[in-house]
Amino acid sequence: MALKTTCDVSQETQILPLLTPQGRARYGASRRIDSIPAFYAEMGGEELDRRIHAAREALGERLVILGHHYQRDEIIKYADYRGDSFKLAQLAAKRPEADYILFCGVHFMAESADVLSQPHQKVILPNPAAGCSMADMANIAEVEECWEMLHETLGEDAGIIPVTYMNSAANLKAFCGRHGGIVCTSSNAPGVIDWAFKQGKRVLFFPDEHLGRNTATAYGIKDEQMVVWNPKDPMASEDAEEELERSKIILWKGYCSTHMRFSLEQINKARAEDPEVKILVHPECRREVVAAADLYGSTEYIIQQIEQAPAGTRWGVATEINLVHRLAQEHPEQSIFCLDPIVCPCSTMYRIHPAYLAWVMEALLQGEVLNQVSVDEEIAHWARVALERMLALAA
Repeated sequence: MALKTTCDVSQETQILPLLTPQGRARYGASRRIDSIPAFYAEMGGEELDRRIHAAREALGERLVILGHHYQRDEIIKYADYRGDSFKLAQLAAKRPEADYILFCGVHFMAESADVLSQPHQKVILPNPAAGCSMADMANIAEVEECWEMLHETLGEDAGIIPVTYMNSAANLKAFCGRHGGIVCTSSNAPGVIDWAFKQGKRVLFFPDEHLGRNTATAYGIKDEQMVVWNPKDPMASEDAEEELERSKIILWKGYCSTHMRFSLEQINKARAEDPEVKILVHPECRREVVAAADLYGSTEYIIQQIEQAPAGTRWGVATEINLVHRLAQEHPEQSIFCLDPIVCPCSTMYRIHPAYLAWVMEALLQGEVLNQVSVDEEIAHWARVALERMLALAA
């Protein structure tokens, strides 16, 4: 059956994105070019493939290509490594011989790779318009305003520990580093929350409300001890001060548009059609979806569960469609389908097109670095502090 989608991912839309002036400021990079030359945009698939392979061979070990799990197959096939955002940043750090790190993901991922990479390495995001809508739901000005308002309301002894999800800008990671906070991933969030409560009385968790809520619930925090902070209208409730006083975790009002598509109704329908189906979901889904699932966990966890499952297992999976399709192709001994029958790929991740790879790689052969992502030194320092606190938990 043909896959239905709710979005138009036409070649013209994805290859020639234009950013507003605000977008240029947000995604600034050295030698940044917003529009790909028409020469590459009009090139056919076979010619792009030939050029990418030729450039890859010529660059050799000077280049490492990273592909996030949510990338389309046309991109993943070129990747030296594939994984989630933090795993890829770590893998890049283990390739010091590479002068160039080509990150096929989104902007915050490239920032993390730059923070963790060696000084001589240059991180390139093929299409600088590849951002993350969730990451953009919390910006440094809003978080600093939130921090000030919380301390005005709760006092300087409020004991708030900031925790930012990996899916955030480098300056938010740096904010956590400066203020005694930490970074988390979807896989280590429980351990990070435990660490945070050992440091203080409350946690400010951003930018994903749902990962924060699911983690807090599993940790044993009651619903009445969770408060949602809406940066557009933070003190709207008449009982806002009282709610903050009794809070243990303050959840930023942010979400992943892809994972918000999954619903309890989809799970019920899948089980009605197949009582033996196993439901496996990502913790960025709503609380009721996670609660109804058989298993939930990070992208890497989802992959591991499928890889370890016996033949004949049937899975309904709630995560990005490119990954679900790839798992189904790689594990034909199982039945794997996406819970949402009308799906759309992660639209910002989809902005990485083979034409962009050919463009930036051939530029490297000419000695030009296009669309480099470079984090300010002070921001990188404090972001690294927050990341190292996280890494120390696994040591």
